[in-house]
Amino acid sequence: MATSVKTTGFLINFKINSWRFDDGCHLCLCCVLSLALGRHSDSSSPSGLSGRNQNTRYCSSSRPRLKPQTGDSDVKLYLHEGANEYSLTLPRGPASHGVLGFHSNMLPSNLPCEDRQSSATCLAGRGGVLFGVFDGHTGPACAHAVSQRLFYYIAVAALPLRTLAELERAVEEERAVTPLLEWHKYPQDLSYPNGEVTSFHSLRNYWQERLETEEEDEEEVTRTTSALVNAFHRLDYDLSVEAQVSFPGEGLSLTSPLRVALSGCTACVVHISNGVLHVANLGDSRAVLGVQEADGSWSAINLTNDHNAQNPEELQRILGEHPAEQRTVIRHDRLLGLLLPFRAFGDVRFKWSADMLSRVYETRPDVLSAVSEAVRTMPPHYLTPPYLSTEPEITRHCVGPADKFLVLATDGLWELMHRQTVIQLVGDHLTGQCQSVTDPLNSNTVKLVKGACKEKCLDFFKLLEDVSPLIREASSVLRSNGGESQIKT
Repeated sequence: MATSVKTTGFLINFKINSWRFDDGCHLCLCCVLSLALGRHSDSSSPSGLSGRNQNTRYCSSSRPRLKPQTGDSDVKLYLHEGANEYSLTLPRGPASHGVLGFHSNMLPSNLPCEDRQSSATCLAGRGGVLFGVFDGHTGPACAHAVSQRLFYYIAVAALPLRTLAELERAVEEERAVTPLLEWHKYPQDLSYPNGEVTSFHSLRNYWQERLETEEEDEEEVTRTTSALVNAFHRLDYDLSVEAQVSFPGEGLSLTSPLRVALSGCTACVVHISNGVLHVANLGDSRAVLGVQEADGSWSAINLTNDHNAQNPEELQRILGEHPAEQRTVIRHDRLLGLLLPFRAFGDVRFKWSADMLSRVYETRPDVLSAVSEAVRTMPPHYLTPPYLSTEPEITRHCVGPADKFLVLATDGLWELMHRQTVIQLVGDHLTGQCQSVTDPLNSNTVKLVKGACKEKCLDFFKLLEDVSPLIREASSVLRSNGGESQIKT
Protein backbone atom coordinates (compact mmCIF):
# COMPACT_ATOMS: atom_id res chain seq x y z
CA MET A 1 0.00 0.00 0.00
CA ALA A 2 1.35 3.41 -0.92
CA THR A 3 2.04 5.89 1.83
CA SER A 4 0.52 9.34 1.78
CA VAL A 5 2.53 10.92 4.56
CA LYS A 6 5.92 12.62 4.41
CA THR A 7 7.83 13.19 7.60
CA THR A 8 11.14 14.39 9.02
CA GLY A 9 12.09 14.54 12.68
CA PHE A 10 14.45 16.94 14.44
CA LEU A 11 15.31 16.77 18.10
CA ILE A 12 16.97 20.05 19.02
CA ASN A 13 18.42 20.32 22.49
CA PHE A 14 18.76 23.67 24.23
CA LYS A 15 20.72 24.88 27.22
CA ILE A 16 19.14 28.18 28.20
CA ASN A 17 21.29 30.91 29.73
CA SER A 18 21.29 30.47 33.50
CA TRP A 19 20.38 33.99 34.47
CA ARG A 20 16.89 33.66 33.07
CA PHE A 21 15.48 31.01 35.39
CA ASP A 22 15.04 29.97 38.98
CA ASP A 23 17.78 28.16 40.86
CA GLY A 24 17.94 24.43 40.30
CA CYS A 25 15.59 24.26 37.30
CA HIS A 26 16.82 21.81 34.66
CA LEU A 27 15.64 22.87 31.22
CA CYS A 28 16.02 20.93 28.02
CA LEU A 29 14.25 22.59 25.13
CA CYS A 30 13.85 20.26 22.17
CA CYS A 31 12.29 20.64 18.76
CA VAL A 32 10.87 17.98 16.48
CA LEU A 33 10.69 19.32 12.93
CA SER A 34 8.54 17.09 10.72
CA LEU A 35 7.82 16.90 6.99
CA ALA A 36 10.97 18.67 5.86
CA LEU A 37 11.89 16.30 3.09
CA GLY A 38 14.88 17.92 1.49
CA ARG A 39 17.88 20.14 2.10
CA HIS A 40 19.54 23.23 0.79
CA SER A 41 23.00 23.12 -0.78
CA ASP A 42 26.17 25.10 -0.24
CA SER A 43 25.47 26.87 -3.50
CA SER A 44 22.66 28.69 -1.74
CA SER A 45 25.06 31.11 -0.09
CA PRO A 46 25.01 34.48 -1.83
CA SER A 47 28.54 35.70 -2.50
CA GLY A 48 30.25 34.81 0.74
CA LEU A 49 27.45 35.75 3.11
CA SER A 50 27.46 32.39 4.89
CA GLY A 51 29.81 30.05 6.72
CA ARG A 52 29.54 26.32 7.28
CA ASN A 53 29.34 24.53 10.60
CA GLN A 54 32.18 22.08 11.14
CA ASN A 55 30.83 20.34 14.26
CA THR A 56 28.37 17.96 12.64
CA ARG A 57 28.48 14.27 13.53
CA TYR A 58 27.04 12.32 10.62
CA CYS A 59 25.56 8.86 10.95
CA SER A 60 24.25 8.37 7.45
CA SER A 61 24.71 5.51 5.04
CA SER A 62 24.27 5.74 1.28
CA ARG A 63 20.80 6.86 0.25
CA PRO A 64 18.52 4.00 -0.87
CA ARG A 65 16.40 4.70 -3.91
CA LEU A 66 12.69 5.30 -3.40
CA LYS A 67 10.05 4.64 -5.97
CA PRO A 68 7.72 7.52 -6.88
CA GLN A 69 5.12 5.92 -4.57
CA THR A 70 6.63 4.50 -1.41
CA GLY A 71 5.17 1.39 0.22
CA ASP A 72 5.42 0.26 3.83
CA SER A 73 8.34 -2.08 3.08
CA ASP A 74 10.22 0.78 1.40
CA VAL A 75 9.56 3.00 4.41
CA LYS A 76 11.04 0.43 6.78
CA LEU A 77 14.09 -0.14 4.54
CA TYR A 78 14.62 3.60 4.10
CA LEU A 79 14.55 4.30 7.83
CA HIS A 80 16.65 1.29 8.79
CA GLU A 81 19.29 2.30 6.23
CA GLY A 82 19.54 5.63 8.06
CA ALA A 83 19.76 7.53 4.79
CA ASN A 84 18.63 10.83 6.27
CA GLU A 85 19.57 10.41 9.92
CA TYR A 86 22.07 12.88 11.29
CA SER A 87 23.04 14.76 14.41
CA LEU A 88 24.70 18.07 15.13
CA THR A 89 26.18 19.48 18.32
CA LEU A 90 26.71 23.23 18.44
CA PRO A 91 29.71 24.81 20.17
CA ARG A 92 28.98 25.86 23.73
CA GLY A 93 28.86 29.52 24.65
CA PRO A 94 26.75 32.63 24.13
CA ALA A 95 26.77 32.23 20.34
CA SER A 96 24.63 29.09 20.61
CA HIS A 97 21.85 31.02 22.41
CA GLY A 98 21.25 27.93 24.53
CA VAL A 99 21.03 25.45 21.66
CA LEU A 100 22.97 22.27 22.41
CA GLY A 101 22.31 20.59 19.08
CA PHE A 102 19.74 18.53 17.21
CA HIS A 103 19.04 15.04 15.91
CA SER A 104 17.11 14.46 12.71
CA ASN A 105 15.54 11.83 10.51
CA MET A 106 13.18 12.16 7.57
CA LEU A 107 10.85 10.08 5.44
CA PRO A 108 9.98 11.22 1.90
CA SER A 109 6.85 9.73 0.34
CA ASN A 110 7.79 10.29 -3.31
CA LEU A 111 10.45 11.58 -5.65
CA PRO A 112 11.15 14.33 -6.25
CA CYS A 113 10.27 15.36 -2.73
CA GLU A 114 8.65 18.78 -2.51
CA ASP A 115 9.60 19.86 1.00
CA ARG A 116 12.69 21.36 2.58
CA GLN A 117 14.13 22.26 5.97
CA SER A 118 16.77 24.75 7.05
CA SER A 119 18.71 25.55 10.19
CA ALA A 120 21.37 28.20 10.72
CA THR A 121 23.01 30.45 13.28
CA CYS A 122 22.85 34.21 12.73
CA LEU A 123 26.39 35.58 13.01
CA ALA A 124 25.72 39.32 12.81
CA GLY A 125 23.65 41.72 14.90
CA ARG A 126 21.89 40.22 17.92
CA GLY A 127 22.42 36.74 16.54
CA GLY A 128 20.16 33.83 17.32
CA VAL A 129 19.42 30.43 15.85
CA LEU A 130 16.90 29.82 13.06
CA PHE A 131 14.96 26.66 12.20
CA GLY A 132 12.39 26.30 9.45
CA VAL A 133 10.24 23.76 7.64
CA PHE A 134 8.88 24.49 4.18
CA ASP A 135 6.04 22.35 2.86
CA GLY A 136 6.07 22.54 -0.93
CA HIS A 137 3.22 21.94 -3.35
CA THR A 138 2.91 21.75 -7.17
CA GLY A 139 6.63 20.98 -7.30
CA PRO A 140 9.70 21.55 -5.11
CA ALA A 141 10.98 24.76 -6.74
CA CYS A 142 9.43 27.30 -4.37
CA ALA A 143 10.21 25.37 -1.18
CA HIS A 144 13.79 24.94 -2.37
CA ALA A 145 14.26 28.64 -3.10
CA VAL A 146 12.62 29.80 0.13
CA SER A 147 14.67 27.37 2.25
CA GLN A 148 17.85 28.81 0.71
CA ARG A 149 16.96 32.49 0.79
CA LEU A 150 14.54 33.33 3.61
CA PHE A 151 17.09 33.24 6.43
CA TYR A 152 19.28 35.79 4.60
CA TYR A 153 16.30 38.11 4.34
CA ILE A 154 15.58 37.67 8.05
CA ALA A 155 19.22 38.44 8.87
CA VAL A 156 19.22 41.58 6.69
CA ALA A 157 15.87 42.72 8.08
CA ALA A 158 17.15 42.39 11.65
CA LEU A 159 20.56 44.04 11.21
CA PRO A 160 21.14 47.54 12.61
CA LEU A 161 21.48 50.20 9.92
CA ARG A 162 25.10 50.83 10.89
CA THR A 163 25.97 47.19 10.20
CA LEU A 164 24.12 47.28 6.89
CA ALA A 165 26.09 50.37 5.87
CA GLU A 166 29.35 48.55 6.63
CA LEU A 167 28.13 45.57 4.60
CA GLU A 168 27.28 47.79 1.63
CA ARG A 169 30.69 49.49 1.73
CA ALA A 170 32.45 46.12 1.74
CA VAL A 171 30.48 44.92 -1.29
CA GLU A 172 30.98 48.23 -3.12
CA GLU A 173 34.74 48.12 -2.51
CA GLU A 174 34.88 44.39 -3.35
CA ARG A 175 36.29 43.54 0.06
CA ALA A 176 35.65 40.33 1.97
CA VAL A 177 32.20 40.31 3.53
CA THR A 178 31.59 39.09 7.06
CA PRO A 179 29.23 36.07 6.86
CA LEU A 180 25.65 36.67 7.96
CA LEU A 181 24.79 33.02 8.58
CA GLU A 182 26.42 29.76 9.56
CA TRP A 183 24.37 27.01 7.95
CA HIS A 184 23.94 23.65 9.68
CA LYS A 185 24.05 21.36 6.69
CA TYR A 186 24.06 17.70 5.82
CA PRO A 187 26.27 16.04 3.18
CA GLN A 188 23.26 14.82 1.19
CA ASP A 189 21.59 18.22 0.95
CA LEU A 190 19.73 18.49 -2.33
CA SER A 191 21.81 20.53 -4.75
CA TYR A 192 20.57 22.23 -7.89
CA PRO A 193 22.11 24.87 -10.13
CA ASN A 194 20.56 28.09 -8.88
CA GLY A 195 20.25 31.75 -9.70
CA GLU A 196 22.83 32.85 -7.14
CA VAL A 197 23.60 36.13 -8.92
CA THR A 198 19.93 37.05 -9.18
CA SER A 199 19.21 36.18 -5.56
CA PHE A 200 22.21 38.18 -4.34
CA HIS A 201 21.20 41.25 -6.34
CA SER A 202 17.68 41.04 -4.93
CA LEU A 203 19.02 40.74 -1.39
CA ARG A 204 21.39 43.66 -1.91
CA ASN A 205 18.56 45.78 -3.30
CA TYR A 206 16.64 45.03 -0.12
CA TRP A 207 19.35 46.24 2.24
CA GLN A 208 20.02 49.28 0.03
CA GLU A 209 16.35 50.23 0.29
CA ARG A 210 16.51 49.87 4.05
CA LEU A 211 19.49 52.24 4.12
CA GLU A 212 17.70 54.75 1.90
CA THR A 213 14.27 54.74 3.56
CA GLU A 214 14.85 54.03 7.26
CA GLU A 215 16.24 56.76 9.50
CA GLU A 216 16.76 54.83 12.72
CA ASP A 217 16.55 51.30 14.07
CA GLU A 218 13.44 49.96 15.73
CA GLU A 219 13.22 49.31 19.44
CA GLU A 220 14.93 46.10 20.52
CA VAL A 221 11.72 44.46 21.73
CA THR A 222 9.94 44.82 18.35
CA ARG A 223 12.88 44.35 15.97
CA THR A 224 12.68 40.57 15.65
CA THR A 225 8.94 40.58 15.02
CA SER A 226 9.25 43.29 12.38
CA ALA A 227 12.25 41.54 10.80
CA LEU A 228 10.33 38.30 10.38
CA VAL A 229 7.27 39.99 8.88
CA ASN A 230 9.31 42.21 6.56
CA ALA A 231 11.53 39.34 5.44
CA PHE A 232 8.55 37.15 4.50
CA HIS A 233 6.92 39.96 2.52
CA ARG A 234 10.10 41.06 0.78
CA LEU A 235 11.21 37.59 -0.30
CA ASP A 236 7.80 36.81 -1.78
CA TYR A 237 7.84 40.18 -3.56
CA ASP A 238 11.29 39.45 -5.01
CA LEU A 239 10.22 35.97 -6.14
CA SER A 240 7.32 37.58 -7.98
CA VAL A 241 9.43 40.31 -9.61
CA GLU A 242 12.16 37.89 -10.69
CA ALA A 243 9.56 35.61 -12.29
CA GLN A 244 8.39 38.39 -14.61
CA VAL A 245 11.73 38.45 -16.47
CA SER A 246 12.21 35.74 -19.08
CA PHE A 247 15.50 34.33 -20.34
CA PRO A 248 16.47 31.60 -22.85
CA GLY A 249 16.19 28.03 -21.61
CA GLU A 250 14.64 29.00 -18.28
CA GLY A 251 12.14 26.17 -18.37
CA LEU A 252 14.91 23.58 -18.11
CA SER A 253 16.08 24.66 -14.65
CA LEU A 254 14.30 23.75 -11.42
CA THR A 255 15.36 27.14 -10.08
CA SER A 256 13.87 29.08 -12.99
CA PRO A 257 12.23 32.12 -11.33
CA LEU A 258 8.90 31.45 -13.03
CA ARG A 259 8.91 27.80 -11.96
CA VAL A 260 9.65 28.96 -8.41
CA ALA A 261 6.81 31.48 -8.46
CA LEU A 262 4.25 29.13 -10.02
CA SER A 263 4.85 26.49 -7.36
CA GLY A 264 4.36 27.32 -3.70
CA CYS A 265 5.19 26.45 -0.12
CA THR A 266 4.05 27.08 3.41
CA ALA A 267 6.64 28.04 6.02
CA CYS A 268 7.04 27.78 9.76
CA VAL A 269 10.19 29.43 11.13
CA VAL A 270 11.47 29.61 14.70
CA HIS A 271 14.03 32.17 15.88
CA ILE A 272 15.65 31.58 19.28
CA SER A 273 17.73 34.26 20.98
CA ASN A 274 18.64 34.43 24.67
CA GLY A 275 15.68 32.42 25.88
CA VAL A 276 13.08 34.14 23.70
CA LEU A 277 11.23 32.26 20.96
CA HIS A 278 9.67 33.95 17.95
CA VAL A 279 7.57 31.76 15.67
CA ALA A 280 6.59 33.00 12.20
CA ASN A 281 3.95 30.83 10.57
CA LEU A 282 2.58 30.97 7.05
CA GLY A 283 0.13 28.20 6.22
CA ASP A 284 -0.85 25.08 8.11
CA SER A 285 2.32 23.95 9.87
CA ARG A 286 2.36 24.13 13.67
CA ALA A 287 4.71 24.86 16.54
CA VAL A 288 3.64 23.16 19.77
CA LEU A 289 5.35 23.71 23.11
CA GLY A 290 5.86 20.80 25.49
CA VAL A 291 5.25 22.01 29.04
CA GLN A 292 5.84 19.84 32.11
CA GLU A 293 3.40 20.63 34.91
CA ALA A 294 4.24 20.54 38.62
CA ASP A 295 2.81 17.01 38.93
CA GLY A 296 5.03 15.77 36.10
CA SER A 297 2.28 15.58 33.48
CA TRP A 298 2.70 17.06 30.01
CA SER A 299 0.70 19.84 28.38
CA ALA A 300 0.73 20.74 24.69
CA ILE A 301 0.56 24.50 24.03
CA ASN A 302 -0.06 25.69 20.48
CA LEU A 303 2.14 28.60 19.39
CA THR A 304 0.61 28.83 15.91
CA ASN A 305 -2.77 28.87 14.20
CA ASP A 306 -3.62 27.01 11.01
CA HIS A 307 -4.25 29.23 8.01
CA ASN A 308 -6.88 27.13 6.29
CA ALA A 309 -10.62 26.55 6.20
CA GLN A 310 -10.61 24.90 9.62
CA ASN A 311 -9.78 28.28 11.19
CA PRO A 312 -12.96 30.44 11.46
CA GLU A 313 -10.93 33.65 11.63
CA GLU A 314 -9.17 32.79 8.37
CA LEU A 315 -12.50 32.04 6.72
CA GLN A 316 -13.85 35.42 7.79
CA ARG A 317 -10.69 37.17 6.59
CA ILE A 318 -10.95 35.66 3.11
CA LEU A 319 -14.69 36.31 2.83
CA GLY A 320 -14.22 39.87 4.08
CA GLU A 321 -11.55 40.58 1.46
CA HIS A 322 -13.76 39.22 -1.35
CA PRO A 323 -17.33 40.03 -0.28
CA ALA A 324 -18.84 39.64 -3.75
CA GLU A 325 -17.45 36.09 -4.12
CA GLN A 326 -19.01 34.35 -1.13
CA ARG A 327 -19.98 31.30 -3.17
CA THR A 328 -16.77 30.84 -5.14
CA VAL A 329 -13.77 32.15 -3.17
CA ILE A 330 -13.75 29.08 -0.89
CA ARG A 331 -15.04 25.81 -2.30
CA HIS A 332 -14.55 22.37 -0.76
CA ASP A 333 -12.46 24.07 1.97
CA ARG A 334 -9.96 25.25 -0.65
CA LEU A 335 -9.07 28.67 -2.00
CA LEU A 336 -10.97 28.97 -5.31
CA GLY A 337 -11.57 25.24 -4.93
CA LEU A 338 -7.87 24.48 -5.48
CA LEU A 339 -5.47 25.45 -2.67
CA LEU A 340 -5.69 24.19 0.93
CA PRO A 341 -3.50 26.76 2.75
CA PHE A 342 -4.76 30.35 2.72
CA ARG A 343 -1.25 31.80 3.17
CA ALA A 344 1.88 30.73 1.28
CA PHE A 345 4.99 31.78 -0.62
CA GLY A 346 4.85 31.70 -4.41
CA ASP A 347 1.60 30.49 -6.00
CA VAL A 348 1.48 33.63 -8.13
CA ARG A 349 -1.54 32.33 -10.01
CA PHE A 350 -3.47 33.26 -6.85
CA LYS A 351 -1.76 36.69 -6.61
CA TRP A 352 -1.05 38.18 -10.04
CA SER A 353 -3.64 40.05 -12.08
CA ALA A 354 -5.59 38.11 -14.68
CA ASP A 355 -3.91 40.11 -17.43
CA MET A 356 -0.41 39.24 -16.21
CA LEU A 357 -1.25 35.55 -15.88
CA SER A 358 -2.72 35.49 -19.39
CA ARG A 359 0.39 37.17 -20.78
CA VAL A 360 2.67 34.62 -19.10
CA TYR A 361 0.59 31.69 -20.31
CA GLU A 362 0.73 33.03 -23.87
CA THR A 363 4.38 34.10 -24.10
CA ARG A 364 6.33 31.55 -22.05
CA PRO A 365 5.20 28.08 -23.12
CA ASP A 366 8.70 26.63 -22.59
CA VAL A 367 8.40 27.13 -18.83
CA LEU A 368 4.80 25.96 -18.66
CA SER A 369 5.73 22.71 -20.40
CA ALA A 370 8.12 21.92 -17.55
CA VAL A 371 5.73 22.55 -14.64
CA SER A 372 2.82 20.63 -13.20
CA GLU A 373 -0.28 20.57 -15.36
CA ALA A 374 -2.24 21.96 -12.42
CA VAL A 375 -0.60 25.39 -12.75
CA ARG A 376 -0.83 25.81 -16.52
CA THR A 377 -4.28 27.40 -16.46
CA MET A 378 -5.89 30.28 -14.61
CA PRO A 379 -7.98 29.32 -11.56
CA PRO A 380 -11.77 29.42 -11.98
CA HIS A 381 -13.76 32.46 -10.81
CA TYR A 382 -10.57 34.56 -10.81
CA LEU A 383 -12.13 38.00 -10.26
CA THR A 384 -10.41 40.03 -7.50
CA PRO A 385 -6.81 38.93 -6.91
CA PRO A 386 -4.74 38.68 -4.85
CA TYR A 387 -6.42 35.83 -3.00
CA LEU A 388 -3.38 34.37 -1.23
CA SER A 389 -1.60 36.15 1.63
CA THR A 390 2.09 36.21 2.59
CA GLU A 391 1.47 37.79 6.00
CA PRO A 392 3.09 35.54 8.64
CA GLU A 393 1.47 35.21 12.04
CA ILE A 394 4.06 35.94 14.73
CA THR A 395 4.12 34.49 18.24
CA ARG A 396 6.60 35.64 20.89
CA HIS A 397 7.26 33.43 23.89
CA CYS A 398 9.74 33.79 26.76
CA VAL A 399 10.96 30.32 27.66
CA GLY A 400 10.16 29.45 31.27
CA PRO A 401 11.27 26.68 33.63
CA ALA A 402 8.31 24.45 32.72
CA ASP A 403 8.94 24.74 28.96
CA LYS A 404 10.88 21.62 28.04
CA PHE A 405 10.74 21.28 24.26
CA LEU A 406 9.16 22.56 21.06
CA VAL A 407 7.65 20.48 18.28
CA LEU A 408 7.79 22.18 14.88
CA ALA A 409 6.03 20.18 12.18
CA THR A 410 4.19 20.50 8.92
CA ASP A 411 0.60 19.35 8.58
CA GLY A 412 1.27 15.67 7.89
CA LEU A 413 2.24 14.95 11.49
CA TRP A 414 -0.85 16.62 12.94
CA GLU A 415 -3.13 14.75 10.55
CA LEU A 416 -1.88 11.49 12.07
CA MET A 417 -1.31 12.39 15.71
CA HIS A 418 -3.01 14.70 18.19
CA ARG A 419 -0.68 17.35 19.59
CA GLN A 420 -1.06 15.94 23.11
CA THR A 421 0.03 12.51 21.89
CA VAL A 422 3.10 14.00 20.22
CA ILE A 423 4.10 15.96 23.32
CA GLN A 424 3.47 12.97 25.59
CA LEU A 425 5.59 10.63 23.47
CA VAL A 426 8.51 13.03 23.10
CA GLY A 427 8.38 14.17 26.72
CA ASP A 428 8.24 10.66 28.13
CA HIS A 429 11.17 9.57 25.99
CA LEU A 430 13.30 12.54 26.97
CA THR A 431 12.67 11.87 30.64
CA GLY A 432 13.14 8.11 30.26
CA GLN A 433 9.62 7.37 31.52
CA CYS A 434 8.10 5.91 28.37
CA GLN A 435 7.86 2.18 27.77
CA SER A 436 9.92 0.84 24.89
CA VAL A 437 8.55 1.96 21.56
CA THR A 438 9.91 -1.26 20.03
CA ASP A 439 7.20 -3.15 21.98
CA PRO A 440 4.12 -1.10 21.11
CA LEU A 441 1.67 -3.71 22.43
CA ASN A 442 2.59 -2.55 25.95
CA SER A 443 1.73 1.06 25.16
CA ASN A 444 -1.91 2.14 24.95
CA THR A 445 -0.81 5.46 23.45
CA VAL A 446 1.06 3.81 20.61
CA LYS A 447 -1.88 1.43 20.09
CA LEU A 448 -4.12 4.43 19.54
CA VAL A 449 -1.59 6.03 17.21
CA LYS A 450 -1.30 2.81 15.23
CA GLY A 451 -5.06 2.52 14.86
CA ALA A 452 -5.42 6.11 13.73
CA CYS A 453 -2.62 5.76 11.23
CA LYS A 454 -4.15 2.66 9.63
CA GLU A 455 -7.05 4.87 8.65
CA LYS A 456 -4.50 7.06 6.84
CA CYS A 457 -3.07 4.06 4.95
CA LEU A 458 0.20 4.15 6.89
CA ASP A 459 1.32 1.91 9.74
CA PHE A 460 2.98 4.81 11.53
CA PHE A 461 4.07 2.71 14.51
CA LYS A 462 6.82 1.36 12.24
CA LEU A 463 8.08 4.91 11.91
CA LEU A 464 8.06 5.37 15.68
CA GLU A 465 9.88 2.06 16.07
CA ASP A 466 12.63 3.08 13.68
CA VAL A 467 13.02 6.55 15.15
CA SER A 468 13.16 5.31 18.76
CA PRO A 469 16.99 4.87 18.76
CA LEU A 470 17.28 8.52 17.74
CA ILE A 471 15.02 9.56 20.64
CA ARG A 472 16.93 7.41 23.12
CA GLU A 473 20.22 8.92 21.89
CA ALA A 474 18.86 12.44 22.36
CA SER A 475 17.72 11.48 25.84
CA SER A 476 21.20 10.26 26.75
CA VAL A 477 22.68 13.51 25.46
CA LEU A 478 20.35 15.48 27.69
CA ARG A 479 21.25 13.40 30.73
CA SER A 480 24.98 13.62 30.00
CA ASN A 481 24.69 17.41 29.83
CA GLY A 482 22.56 17.65 32.95
CA GLY A 483 25.25 19.35 35.01
CA GLU A 484 25.71 22.10 32.45
CA SER A 485 21.98 22.66 32.13
CA GLN A 486 21.39 23.59 35.75
CA ILE A 487 19.78 27.00 35.75
CA LYS A 488 20.71 29.50 38.42
CA THR A 489 20.10 33.14 39.14
